[in-house]
Amino acid sequence: MRYGFGVDLGGTTVKIAYFDENGTLLSKWEIPTVTANSGAQILPDIAASIEQFIDSQHINRDAIIGVGIGVPGPVDGQGVVNKCINLGWGVFNVAETLSGLVGFPVKAGNDANVAALGEYWKGGGKDADNMILATLGTGVGGGIVIGGHLLHGAHGSGAEIGHMVLNRDETEQCGCGKRGCAEQYCSATGIVRLANRAMAREQKASKLRGLNTLTCKDIFDFGAEGDELANDVLNEYYAYLGEFLANLCDVVDPEAVVLGGGVSKAGQVLLDGVRPHFDKHIFHAARGAQFVLASLGNDAGAYGAFKLALDAFG
Repeated sequence: MRYGFGVDLGGTTVKIAYFDENGTLLSKWEIPTVTANSGAQILPDIAASIEQFIDSQHINRDAIIGVGIGVPGPVDGQGVVNKCINLGWGVFNVAETLSGLVGFPVKAGNDANVAALGEYWKGGGKDADNMILATLGTGVGGGIVIGGHLLHGAHGSGAEIGHMVLNRDETEQCGCGKRGCAEQYCSATGIVRLANRAMAREQKASKLRGLNTLTCKDIFDFGAEGDELANDVLNEYYAYLGEFLANLCDVVDPEAVVLGGGVSKAGQVLLDGVRPHFDKHIFHAARGAQFVLASLGNDAGAYGAFKLALDAFG
């Protein structure tokens, strides 16, 4: 049996997991992400943590396939990262650098793409050769698997789905600098934004008005209780999300659309709510896409990172 590591690098913590070649997660742990000094210590810390684990578990280094890593920025097929603003990184080859530190071959990818690969391999998209993962959290991220292969793109920015424009008449700016991006409507912060706009626009009584800090969960909870304004917001949200996912599926024609991130915690009500709007916009031949919820949670990135290494070096 051979083994390897999957690393999910985030702005606050680094999640590291140890797998066997069948994809069984054998151990996992976290270390802090030290972003001081332009993130100079991040990769040495990861290498040191992996080395410590190998030594403590008396693992035969010859049995290690390699290391996969997902990073929060665009990464091309050669492992070159094109700036990670949250980490303070510029442009350099993260795969070569980490490989030199840890002594194993390393494969690198964008974190959202790598999470999609994890869900494709062992999660909600298992057995779907063509799959879209849409993570609906603070922003909208995702990844695309076509014919069993992860889409990286020519510049490492494949599947930046959150920055497809849904509304060209939007006046407020997205974090990316554009206006009207899907992220402004389909994320957890986007639905709160829709709610605040609805409260300013309409005079309906609603429990939404009595909260100091409105959250995505509040909107779903009050909608389930029958709050009329909350349900108006949810229907607007479903309309945006359905159109967004239909546009993606017109291009990819997947068997499965996997929904993850904080919004997906709403569960079946989210899948049921978005389906009619999706069906309204989807090209008829792509109508067979199934909506499923992501199932790997915070481990998706580590699974996908190891899968990158397994496919490259296994």
